[in-house]
Amino acid sequence: MSEDIYVHGYHESVLRSHTWRTIENSAKYLESHLHPQACLLDVGCGPGTITIDFAKRLTGGTVLGIDVSDGIIQKARITSEEFNVDNCSFDTGDTYNLDFEDNTFDIVHAHQLLQHLTDPVAAIREMRRVVRPGGIVALRDADYGGMIWAPTDPKLDVWMDLYQRMTKKNMVVANAGRHLFSWATQVSFSSVDASSSTWTFSTDETRQWWGGLWAERIQKSTFADQIFEHDLGSQDLLDELSAAFKRWANKRDAFFLVPHGEIIAIK
Repeated sequence: MSEDIYVHGYHESVLRSHTWRTIENSAKYLESHLHPQACLLDVGCGPGTITIDFAKRLTGGTVLGIDVSDGIIQKARITSEEFNVDNCSFDTGDTYNLDFEDNTFDIVHAHQLLQHLTDPVAAIREMRRVVRPGGIVALRDADYGGMIWAPTDPKLDVWMDLYQRMTKKNMVVANAGRHLFSWATQVSFSSVDASSSTWTFSTDETRQWWGGLWAERIQKSTFADQIFEHDLGSQDLLDELSAAFKRWANKRDAFFLVPHGEIIAIK
């Protein structure tokens, strides 16, 4: 298994974000390629909400979600049973060493994965190996450096700087969204098409949700553990950053935009 460090971890505040994700808000760019008979592999599936959404669309196909965490795979299996989808399964797996024959899947999908890998090109190359000729590798990642918010708050600027420094210490790329096209073109695909989309948080409900989960994540998730491990900040600093997200969320005119790069790569 990879020695890469997942800097968010699996705290409830992180899973609150992951379980919100669907095809509609996180994989719209792939929607036109979801033919009912397709066989799809979801790499780094987390709790499996996008995976299950794929299974609902691919009614005559099969969907397999894999993740490095056995605990999160157990959660995904429970959720799958609740939704009663019989063409969807989950298993542990290593992104760099996928346990499948060449040319196995019609689509290999990865959402918010490559930003957490020390060798994203190797991971893409492995995804290409297991997709059939003419099949698709679909990638989507956020770009932290492109995030914008208002009103301004110096503490949120500190949060961003801290996140960039922490991910650099772990030798991963926080601004992965802007690099997806470059990474994919280093692998032998017949074509690579890039697009982009955003998450926007501006309503009372979405501000409280986004600001609240980050306020908690900063203090309680693996994010905090990594800050301490790399000696990048104190608990007092994390408390201040958490408070800044709560302040932001409580402002009626607050706005937060999260840009994403997207790739459709055809083998």
